[in-house]
Amino acid sequence: MRVVTWNLWWRFGPWADRRKAILAVLRELEPDAVGLQEVWSVDDGENLAAWLAGELGLHCAWAPSPAPGRWQRRVGDDTLGIGTAVLSRRPVVERAVLRLPAPAELDDGRLALYARIDAPGHPVPFFTAHFTSGRAASAVRREQAAALAGFVAAHRHGTAHPPVVTGDLNARSDSPEIRLLRAGGGLRDAWEHAEPGAPSRTWDTANPYVADVDADGGPGTRIDHVHVGPPGPGGLGRVRAVRRAGAGPVGGVWPSDHAAVVADLTDAGRGEPGDAGRSDRTGAG
Repeated sequence: MRVVTWNLWWRFGPWADRRKAILAVLRELEPDAVGLQEVWSVDDGENLAAWLAGELGLHCAWAPSPAPGRWQRRVGDDTLGIGTAVLSRRPVVERAVLRLPAPAELDDGRLALYARIDAPGHPVPFFTAHFTSGRAASAVRREQAAALAGFVAAHRHGTAHPPVVTGDLNARSDSPEIRLLRAGGGLRDAWEHAEPGAPSRTWDTANPYVADVDADGGPGTRIDHVHVGPPGPGGLGRVRAVRRAGAGPVGGVWPSDHAAVVADLTDAGRGEPGDAGRSDRTGAG
């Protein structure tokens, strides 16, 4: 099972060209489940996640932000929405949304989205979230991490597959908020399985869209994460490999201000990532 998390930088910059680059990266990756943050929508019903799903032949679960006003004022367009989404190779059979806690002065409607993916034999409890940004917001993110851990605990039942928790968490892997999430949710950082020395920065000044220091730790750090619970029977859901994607221009266009994180997990009885799972898409978990 190939899992991806990616912040798509909403409707900023050359968005029409960027969405083509985003599509090209995802098409090459052939993911089974994707957590997306900063997904744009418009009042006429157009939605970036739905468009990507249609182009890639995936299912889509979409959760619009209940408070898009702060985002809309940044681009001067109150017809634009923003939200969080899950794309999946298999149908989504259950979903729930959590509005992440934040004080009024920082609340811009950030969410966590749960989607139960109907993988054969072992449904996958999949989550994606977008935490509040800013160096001074660590205390807010700790509250959000605690809320997300509780959300995961409430929805991880009824399957042997471990929960998969993804997102732009706007914090380093060694930060208090990420440590709290891992401890509270019984999760492990997928990046532990990366090749030693592999590039890990998902927020990086090499990217021309990274114009300021807005995340805990600043540019040059990994603030986008995949976390997975302990493996199930037969190593089900065990992380086999992890890396970045979308970390450079595609056809001269950088897809987003974030790089994506890609993790390959073991499917029960399906062997190594890159085996039949990449060609037999109907059976991928």
